[in-house]
Amino acid sequence: MKLKIEPLAQHHDRKGFDCGNNDLNRYLRNTARQHAEKGISRTFVLVNENNMTEILGYFTLSSCEIVVDKLPRKYSKKYPLRAPAAKLARLAVRKKHQKTGLGKYMLVNAIERVLKVSEHLGIFGFFVDAKEEAKTYYGQFGFFSLPDNPLELFLPFATLKKAFSKKRD
Repeated sequence: MKLKIEPLAQHHDRKGFDCGNNDLNRYLRNTARQHAEKGISRTFVLVNENNMTEILGYFTLSSCEIVVDKLPRKYSKKYPLRAPAAKLARLAVRKKHQKTGLGKYMLVNAIERVLKVSEHLGIFGFFVDAKEEAKTYYGQFGFFSLPDNPLELFLPFATLKKAFSKKRD
């Protein structure tokens, strides 16, 4: 299977996608393209080059501003009161392809995109609002919980760079 990640487009079969989570399915079907058109976020889909309409997985990226007092002191003392960051707003894999490495494949691609953006815009970290069942998954990539919200996860920019350089090795 030859995989490709591309921006969500009209030809992708959004209705046929099912990751087992109604909120994530509904977002892809009803909201993702509207948010892209309005400049709120960007959704990228993972497809097999032999079937470019079937969505195997997707992720959504957006920018955000973080009140740094929410961060552990080790990080909050380094930044002004509010700082720009990137957010992995959603990540989902089609049910029949879960636990096959596609989530990791998309997360690495998302990190690459964030690093590329950081060459032109200030970004100090990568955030994700995780579902309870996904918190451990993100933890294996270096994301950790914020003190006041265990499901709001943070990946410092230094860790992003390190993750990217490991991928290239």
